[in-house]
Amino acid sequence: MIDTTGIATAEWAAISTGSHHAPHDVLGAHPTTDSAGRTRTTIRVRRPLADEVTAVFTDGARLILKHVAHGIWEGQHDGAPLSYRVATVYDGREEVAGDPYRHRPTTGELDLHLIAEGRHERLWEVLGANSHPIDGEIGVSFAVWAPNAQAVRVVGEFNAWNGEGHSMRSMGGSGIWELFIPDVTPGAQYKYQILTPESRWILKADPMARRTQMPPETASIVPFSAYSWRDGAWMTRRAATHAVAQPMSIYEVHLGSWREGLGYREIADPLIEHVIETGFTHVEFMPLQEHPFGGSWGYQVSGYYAPTARFGAPDDLRYLIDRLHQAGIGVLLDWVPGHFPKDEFALARFDGRPLYEHPDPRRGEHQDWGTLIFDYGRPEVRNFLVANALYWLDQFHIDGLRVDAVASMLYLDYSRNDGEWEPNVHGGRENLEAIRFLQEVNTTAYRAHPGIVMIAEESTSFPGVTARTDSAGLGFGFKWNMGWMNDSLQYIARDPMYRAHHEGEMTFSFVYAFGENYLLPISHDEVVHGKGSLLSKMPGDHAHKLANVRAYLAYMWGHPGKKLLFMGQEFGQLSEWSEGRALDWWLLEQPAHAQLQHFVGAMNTVYRSTAPLWERDSDSTRFRRLGAPSWDPNVIAFERRDSHGGRVIVISNFAGVERTGLALDLPVAGLWDEILNTDATEYGGHGIGNYGRVAAHITGDHGTPTTKITLPALSTIWLRHRTERLSV
Repeated sequence: MIDTTGIATAEWAAISTGSHHAPHDVLGAHPTTDSAGRTRTTIRVRRPLADEVTAVFTDGARLILKHVAHGIWEGQHDGAPLSYRVATVYDGREEVAGDPYRHRPTTGELDLHLIAEGRHERLWEVLGANSHPIDGEIGVSFAVWAPNAQAVRVVGEFNAWNGEGHSMRSMGGSGIWELFIPDVTPGAQYKYQILTPESRWILKADPMARRTQMPPETASIVPFSAYSWRDGAWMTRRAATHAVAQPMSIYEVHLGSWREGLGYREIADPLIEHVIETGFTHVEFMPLQEHPFGGSWGYQVSGYYAPTARFGAPDDLRYLIDRLHQAGIGVLLDWVPGHFPKDEFALARFDGRPLYEHPDPRRGEHQDWGTLIFDYGRPEVRNFLVANALYWLDQFHIDGLRVDAVASMLYLDYSRNDGEWEPNVHGGRENLEAIRFLQEVNTTAYRAHPGIVMIAEESTSFPGVTARTDSAGLGFGFKWNMGWMNDSLQYIARDPMYRAHHEGEMTFSFVYAFGENYLLPISHDEVVHGKGSLLSKMPGDHAHKLANVRAYLAYMWGHPGKKLLFMGQEFGQLSEWSEGRALDWWLLEQPAHAQLQHFVGAMNTVYRSTAPLWERDSDSTRFRRLGAPSWDPNVIAFERRDSHGGRVIVISNFAGVERTGLALDLPVAGLWDEILNTDATEYGGHGIGNYGRVAAHITGDHGTPTTKITLPALSTIWLRHRTERLSV
């Protein structure tokens, strides 16, 4: 026997109970050199309560091991280490399994260096659970970041949730723990048992889990993907385009309540049919990352790398996205790097100490939301989030991320009173670490995935949200125009009798519309929590409400900026949205609501084919206000132009009465086609208009083309100059 006196009794006990930080130093195969210079190999395995233990080599040879202490068995053979499996006899029955401790580390030095630097862009391939063969054995490598832990064990179905035989190896100062477990297969449930600095064992789901149990169960699942993508043509086109210069009308969807009971696969056909019918260019899904509480709508994420199991497996989500792409529909996903919940099974105090969250509650807790804030200054945390964004873009072909609650990330005093926040190193209120993180994630995402789009939900006047990072900007592609949203909804809710005194609520946005690349949202937040649906906000009887909605949406679609509309508003949802029930699809049985949906589809079709409405959204030289408030304060008119001479005029009459023979100066003379009229009978209106076109003539001495136009009450019309060049 080899001399084992150098191994202390306490070390044997720690190995036996799975509380040793370096179990591979004792267990597994260890070559030694005897006094004659010959190589010998000692094999040690942990098999408590076994009757017999034997190492079985690949050539069939067997080495009988002897019990040493605390359930640890040992034997020695001549020569260098050989591949082997372990045959164990319990109560006369033999079981053969692989030995986790005979394998080399599954994380390389370069991986550890990149993680420590916060620059590992494919983190999911190193951390978490990854199925692959090592040294001829099929199994799963587990790796987790837990720098404050004294020991970490893997527990799961494969060891009856007892991790004493699967303690992980510490990879030194990196804080990474790893273990390859042979014979574990995809689909196996697992968690990590972590021994905290206070010597307390806690049970945690894998922060890098790519698949999870169905909530409220919380185990992680070893993932496997067999999906074969068929959206190559879409991905090629996407890489060659720039979203700022493309039409973008987004249909925001809460998957669980669009239609009840539909999973990722089941929703594909009806969703695609509906989006094509209504003409939207993109679908934006509210968060689909795993989350414990459905009532959070996904905005309190516990599993950043795992699609929620509520609607199926990860490959089912890949199928849905693939199908949408094949139908020519882009896919955006809400992403929540601003905060995470305090649930004990997930990220909070992951290894017994603040780890993912900032340790100072003045920076690490959202008082309003009862959540924790990421420590953006810690490289490993920043890496976790940057790699997560890349993961969704890479592994799920997501076309862009809408980043939630950016304002809460930018300011240290967000929703805090004096004395409740800590200034930055310069004494200011800006969260410098969060700003650098946002710059990094945007720069990295655009570099790694050309053609994608990063969108900021940002409600303050923070400068340069969509400016380039090399110009001190945050580097987003678009910023939500929350000012326009709040002002315009306030305006449109007024009785038309009083709107004339509040015209600025609809037009103040023209002052700043070109300072950023804006996206105009009517999102879920505007139709919930007592705010009512878009239709219910409108004044008047049912017919007037519908007319107001049509006029408002056509004004919105004509206004500079991309567009977003929450599900249900396209057909006039009556009640405000609730995640607990499906939309009121029965309303489409009523002609007026079917006509509203038909209008949205027609408007989107015209929008997509009319370059002046989207090609130069952020270029103030391609926009001109027509008329003036004194001209008619209830009538708002403006011109949009593209790069090829195309011109479109948008004219809205928000008064409750028709305007007939209204004189309007136009930019150029000639014929202007009426390409959209919200009062058309096919949309539920009265059919009042201009017989499909108007003519502008130069009259008098001032030399300005002028026309006489009819504007229906509560309407918007679009006029296109006859020489306009249509987009392909």
